[in-house]
Amino acid sequence: MENSQKPDKTEPIAEYDDINKRVSTKTGIGALIENAFRKLGNIAFLLFLIPIISICVLCLAISLTPGVFLIQWIQPHVADYSLLLKSFCYAFSIATGFLAFILTLITVVPIFNFPVIPFVKPYRGAWFSVESMPWYYHNALTYLVRYTILDLITPSPLNVLFFKMMGMKVGKGVLINTSNVSDPCLIILEDYVTIGGSVYMMAHYGMKGFLIIDKLHIKKGAMVGLAAKLLGGVTIGEKAVVGPNVAVYPKTIIKAGEKFGVVASPSN
Repeated sequence: MENSQKPDKTEPIAEYDDINKRVSTKTGIGALIENAFRKLGNIAFLLFLIPIISICVLCLAISLTPGVFLIQWIQPHVADYSLLLKSFCYAFSIATGFLAFILTLITVVPIFNFPVIPFVKPYRGAWFSVESMPWYYHNALTYLVRYTILDLITPSPLNVLFFKMMGMKVGKGVLINTSNVSDPCLIILEDYVTIGGSVYMMAHYGMKGFLIIDKLHIKKGAMVGLAAKLLGGVTIGEKAVVGPNVAVYPKTIIKAGEKFGVVASPSN
């Protein structure tokens, strides 16, 4: 038909525009870093991971040191014991060393994380950027604990203490019954918040090729049900309730006292 119009191929279609391929708009060393990342892609990312992996290995080595020290210390003291008693002493040393590993790891990791906390901020842009680097580092250290020993101390004052040391703002009387946490330094839990078992809390998400980092704020007295999923940019009002297995999408604002996703009980 004569009136039909064909799309102008000279204009980029936003939905398919790869922001990670764009030339950096920064100047100086920031531009050099971003352009290198975007041109080299996965190779640059692997090189970026080397110092992060090295720090993770260092954290693990420091945390394992008390246990290894204890085993070596006890070895000459039990040399003349019977095989059964010697085995028990070694087993006791390993068990004690494992507990020391837990306590040391949740102390050492926040120390290495502390310098980057001021640089992890709300952001919208390319995955390969100067702004995303502290975010990667912060989450790498968080996941080191999350995927090793965090479930063993959840829920307890120890997991709350760990999240606080990682930069999470946690009020009094807060219960966090989950280890599925990302971006703790961008999460705010006010007084008497209850986070149910297996809840996912993350202050980031991806959309149309963009990395979006935004704060997650749960206000006083709110409760999040079992296995709910909370994303960046969400605000949950005072004494609000999020139902079990509910996904709360980015930018959602739940009003004070609201029961979000809670299925009403059938009337008798």
